[in-house]
Amino acid sequence: MASLNDAGVKELLNGRFIGTLGTHGPDGSVHMVAVWYWFDGKDIFVATSSRSRKARNLDGNPKVSLMIDSRDVAASRGVTVAGTGRMIRGEESRKKNLEIHRKYMSAGAIADPRVGPVFAGWDDVTLQITPVSVIAWDMREADKQVFGGAFEGNPGYLLPVER
Repeated sequence: MASLNDAGVKELLNGRFIGTLGTHGPDGSVHMVAVWYWFDGKDIFVATSSRSRKARNLDGNPKVSLMIDSRDVAASRGVTVAGTGRMIRGEESRKKNLEIHRKYMSAGAIADPRVGPVFAGWDDVTLQITPVSVIAWDMREADKQVFGGAFEGNPGYLLPVER
């Protein structure tokens, strides 16, 4: 088990990666979707629409998981945070969503009337994830400890992923 205070976990939570959010559907299925996120040092926030499947799922079941990974085969590392989600609305949501948008878009994009207001309109609520468990992995460490540096010494062993 990892901690939110681990250096590698903080790097992923504070970095500009794409997360994969999992929520539970009313039929028991797991809905997974790519998301932008923002970490305030304690909780993780995801901007979304109140009409989205993830928001509707949260109304029925507050259990959520968020996986963030580097998507780099040769230096694959990641973190999965499982926790409890709650929906934030109103002015607090607008402030949190602006933090998320600033993390992923330039000031010019946010100021552009064709872009910033559209995202602000789409994302009318914020999903707040309060972590309960944290699991982290780092393929570079596994290579050292388990494979004896086989992958580092042979860069062609791992094939590139599609982008």
